[in-house]
Amino acid sequence: MTTTFRDALTAGPLVLDGGMSNELEAQGHDLGGTLWSARLLRDAPDAITAVHRAYYAAGAQVAITASYQATYDGFARIGITRAETTKLLHRSVRLAREAAAGTGWVAASVGPYGAMLADGSEYRGDYGLTVAELTRFHRPRLEALAEAAPDVFAIETIPDLREAEAVLNALDGLGIPAWLSYSIRGTTTSAGQPLTEAFALARGSDSVIATGVNCAPAAETAPALTLVSGLPGVAYPNGGGVWEPEARGWLGAEDEIAELAPSWLAAGAALIGGCCRVGPAEIKELTARLSASAAG
Repeated sequence: MTTTFRDALTAGPLVLDGGMSNELEAQGHDLGGTLWSARLLRDAPDAITAVHRAYYAAGAQVAITASYQATYDGFARIGITRAETTKLLHRSVRLAREAAAGTGWVAASVGPYGAMLADGSEYRGDYGLTVAELTRFHRPRLEALAEAAPDVFAIETIPDLREAEAVLNALDGLGIPAWLSYSIRGTTTSAGQPLTEAFALARGSDSVIATGVNCAPAAETAPALTLVSGLPGVAYPNGGGVWEPEARGWLGAEDEIAELAPSWLAAGAALIGGCCRVGPAEIKELTARLSASAAG
């Protein structure tokens, strides 16, 4: 591509993909265990490529890599060396790039510390760690992903300001733009801090080019976006229900996110897609709704 992701965002909106895990499960893959979909970077990389292709075919313009739970600490727990982990992080970007076939953008997913714990704490935050400790956790993965040259970092499902500050510190000097999106409870982060403060933190970073929410209830997305100022918004909520860590699944009814997508556009979102329980069919419908909204 001759333009940069920053340029494309300015000309937006851009359609993001949907959930990686739900599509892998639909293919019959067992995502049990602490690594979730990241395990398939080693065990079934072709399956990940197939999911990326399905979302691109549905109209997504940006693929989010399967690295959300791919961390040095997490892989070490199952005996994978640091050198092999680095290769798997590189692979996550390469798989999305190959699926894009020169026509789509690649966002390297960076999930919160709580994703590595695999206990649902990315929806709570406050792990009892300092900003410095969280920075040391995030920096090596960011460096490895940067080596694979994604178009942008997707810093996603961040539950509180302490971790947001840590990730922003870890981004320094890497030369790749990022969006920063939070998990939320109404108009606060999952940890209870005002979203106005969370979005202001993002606005103060030279690396961040957009901010908003993901893995959030669809109905809460537009109100949250109205609190973003000074940056384009990001909106890719869940398809409905509540995550139950013990059951390792989503419980409750699904939402029609495509119906709500135009309201996110109206609230300032320039990056719009879906997260958990959102598949290619929903992204195809969302793309059509956004196109109709823009034309109208």
